[in-house]
This record gives sequence, structure tokens and C-alpha cells, in this order.
Amino acid sequence: MKSRLATILCTAAAIMASTAIAHAQTVLKWAHVYETSEPFHTDSVWAAEEIAKRTDGRYKIEVYPASQLGKEADINQGLKLGTVDIIISGSSFAARDYKPIGVTYFPYIFRSPDHLIAYTKSDVFKRLAKGYEDKTGNHIAAVSYYGTRHTTSNKPIAKCADMQGLKIRVPDVPAYLAMPRACGANTTPIAFAEVYLALQNGTVEAQENPLTTIEAKKFFEVQKNIILTGHIVDHLNTVVSKQLWAKLSDEDKKIFGEVMQQAAERTTKTIAGKENSLVATFKEKGLNVAEVDKSDFEKTVMEKVKFEDFGYEKSDWEAIRAIQ
Repeated sequence: MKSRLATILCTAAAIMASTAIAHAQTVLKWAHVYETSEPFHTDSVWAAEEIAKRTDGRYKIEVYPASQLGKEADINQGLKLGTVDIIISGSSFAARDYKPIGVTYFPYIFRSPDHLIAYTKSDVFKRLAKGYEDKTGNHIAAVSYYGTRHTTSNKPIAKCADMQGLKIRVPDVPAYLAMPRACGANTTPIAFAEVYLALQNGTVEAQENPLTTIEAKKFFEVQKNIILTGHIVDHLNTVVSKQLWAKLSDEDKKIFGEVMQQAAERTTKTIAGKENSLVATFKEKGLNVAEVDKSDFEKTVMEKVKFEDFGYEKSDWEAIRAIQ
């Protein structure tokens, strides 16, 4: 009888303990628009699991990929509404709330992925990120490399002037439009999902994206030339909502920050490695992969595009360019 009573008491204690743990656990939503096969997702899942481990299960982070909680504009709005806690998103969206941070999308501001990463460790990044945080309350915990944007076309392009009159699909974002328009191209804002068909049927004859996207979306099947214009070294921010960041203890802020930085480093390494191998892959497929004189493109952009048109500060551009 005593043995049975002891068993009942132990079982009850275990149930109470597990219930207490469940009640103590905070469930968070981490949203992004990328596919489950991409490192932006796989490394987010890794980070969610790592944060759970390092906080002894006090936080359970559920990752929602592929626009499950909305498009990029929606999840940025979700940070304000409190419907999401963490997102991965580009600085072009952060710039909607704090324009100066969008200077990182100005064509040819970054020389390489390494230059981008050096910027994220600089005082100018800290100042711009603080400006965004002061304006929104949201905290940029990490920055990952997304890819360097290049041009694909059915006509050869060797210099900026060769883009004169070129029908090119470009996202309807001012900084993305800057280089093609400066070179005289006719830009067309076709929905991303329709780009392959538009290239195939000749609605447009060119587009621009990172090599990894050119491969994933099979644009190489309907284009003859890949021109390594390298006009934007693109990146994504891991952003924690104002509400969540305010609730975290200093110790938990340190854990979240360290893990998110490590996840971003993993992503950056994966993307950079894949890009390095893709040039050879495209050449093997019979495409003309052409280097260009980037200084020719940059010179034209600097002559024709005004910083004030974007709300950027030229001093920020100069400070970033000076980073070694």
C-alpha cells in the first residue's frame, strides 16, 4: 500500500513539474519568406534549437518559412503588431522606417561579401542599426550575406552603355532600379514568380539576381549571357521585435544575439561557397559568363543617381566605402 502511494505521489510530482515547465516556456514566432531548402531557413531552425538548449527550454521558437505568415512587408508589419517576434528581412524594408540604413543598397557601395561583413562590425553599422532601433524599437541582432546581384541577358553586355534600351526586369525598389536606369535600360517590374515566363516569351530580355537565385529559378535556361555586374552585394537582417527585446533579460539578450550571429555566419559561409562554384557550373552548361569593368558602371551611377533622391547620406556611403 505504501509502495503504491509513493508511486502515485511521484507521478503527481512529475506531472506538476512538467506542467510548471510548460507554463514557464515562452513560445515565439520566427518568420521569413524563403524556402525550406535555403540556408536562411535551415540556419533559423538551428538557431531556434540552439536558443532552446542555451536557455534550458525556457524559449520555444517556431520557425515559419516560405511566407507562411505573410509576404516580407507583412512580417515587417507583424513586428509592430506583435504577431511575430523575429523575422529575416532586407534593409530595404528597414529603410521604410529609417531611410539612412538603406544606403547599403546603393550600387557598388560594397566591394565584396567580405567588405559587407566588415561593415557589420563597424561603428557606422552600429550607428545606423541604433538609428533604426531608436525609430522602431526593433533590434537588428545579426546580418547575413544574401548574394551578389548580377545581370543575365540574351544580348552580350560589356559596358554600361550596352544596356541602353534593354528591356530588363528589376524589382520595384529604387536602389535596385538605380544601376539599370543609369545605364539607360528600360526597367519592368514583373512579379518574381512570372520572371521565367517573361524571359522565355520575350516580354523582357534580361533580369538581375544573385547567382544562387539564377540557378534556383532556372533563369539560365532562358538566357544566353550571365554578366558579372556585381552591382549590389545583398544582405538580410535578423530582427527581434521591440516587445520581445524589451522583455529579455541581459543574459537572454546575450544568448539570442550570439546564436543569431552564429546562424548568420553559417548562412554567409554557405551562400559564398555556393556562389564560388556556380560560375564554373554555368560555364559547363554552355552559358557565356562575362566579367565587366565595374568602374564603368559605377562611374555612370555616381554621375546620374543622387543620394538625396533616396534619403541617404553621402557621408554614410563614404564611411562604408572606406572600411577595409
